[in-house]
Amino acid sequence: MKNIKITICVLFVFTFHFIEAQQLQSFIEDAKRNNPEIQGYLLRHNIAEEKINEANWIPNTEFSAGYFVSEPETRTGAQRARFSARQKLPWFGAITARENYASAMADAEYVEIAIAKRKLTLSVSQSYYRLYTIKAKQKVLNENIRLLKTYEKLALTSVEVGKASVVDVLRLQIRQNELQQQVEVLDEAYLGEQITFNKLLNREGNVVVNILEELSLPKEDAVYDSNRLPFNPELLKYDKLYESVVQSEVLNKSEHNPMIGFGLDYVPVSERPDLSFSDNGKDILMPMISVSIPVFNKKYDSKSKQNELKQLEITSQKDNRLNVLESAFAKAISRRNQARIQYNMQVKNIKQTNDAEEILIKGYEAEAINFNELLDIQELGLKFKINQISAISAYYEESAIVNYLIAE
Repeated sequence: MKNIKITICVLFVFTFHFIEAQQLQSFIEDAKRNNPEIQGYLLRHNIAEEKINEANWIPNTEFSAGYFVSEPETRTGAQRARFSARQKLPWFGAITARENYASAMADAEYVEIAIAKRKLTLSVSQSYYRLYTIKAKQKVLNENIRLLKTYEKLALTSVEVGKASVVDVLRLQIRQNELQQQVEVLDEAYLGEQITFNKLLNREGNVVVNILEELSLPKEDAVYDSNRLPFNPELLKYDKLYESVVQSEVLNKSEHNPMIGFGLDYVPVSERPDLSFSDNGKDILMPMISVSIPVFNKKYDSKSKQNELKQLEITSQKDNRLNVLESAFAKAISRRNQARIQYNMQVKNIKQTNDAEEILIKGYEAEAINFNELLDIQELGLKFKINQISAISAYYEESAIVNYLIAE
């Protein structure tokens, strides 16, 4: 029978955490679908992808026409006009280099989407846990108000039999007023946080958010591998930026190559009426080829130097960001562990407070009850319960930070 009870308890805890995770994940998915910031990043990525198509271009074809006002005479006749067509083509591989550079920039924009989604997930999770904290504190405060009302009735009865004074009753009523004030303040805090939460999901601020009534800490802490930190999108972004600089240098070198030009000139020629020969009035057709050579290389040399400096800058930025993330990871793990220690201590304190309270109540039948001591114990118990709720919230908020840092 004992084993069955243990099994039922384990299943309840597992089911509880599963429901909590499922509910929060549902909110997160809604936020990712509807959040305007995410949609903005998606549009930026679409624009960057479209630039790949833009990169596949060649210079405009040039057409020109001219009319000889004074017709030049040649052996075969007078030239009346000139029609020309010109087309320049980039060196082999130049278009591919432009496309690769645009693709690298699009990849960098895509990583920004992943970063934005992670930050949104963290914000939604933290806001959810803040809502839980407010609700849980209100629940504890209301329970204590009801308990104080019971003590008030007990005090009134004690006044009638001479075991307490009216001052004890007034003190209990004042304490109830203080707790009721805290409940009302938390109501306002909840409404403000509810608006924040709903706006993350891009919906009306007054939409009611269903929060679980109770959260508990897992039996064991999840083990996180800090070796996954380098795979955080914030760091992968620098890899993509570095690759874009590499592709920028490839593009720079390709633009340093010559450009080939092809052309065709057509000149209509009038016949000479005074002569008769085989090529009389024969039109002129002249194919042409040209090569554009970048003789002055300072522009391209400077661009190469800039790219080299950018690579060094990106590497430094990535190393610095890794240090920041490693520090944040260590702090989050430490604070999560601190929250568990605080939680465990509050559990012990609450049990001892309940025992002390029970002893005071049991002494009521034997002698006059000490309402001052009872009120002190009640305040201690409330303090420990509030601290316990804060510890639970801190545990899950720090866990959310760890997930932001190393989750796949």
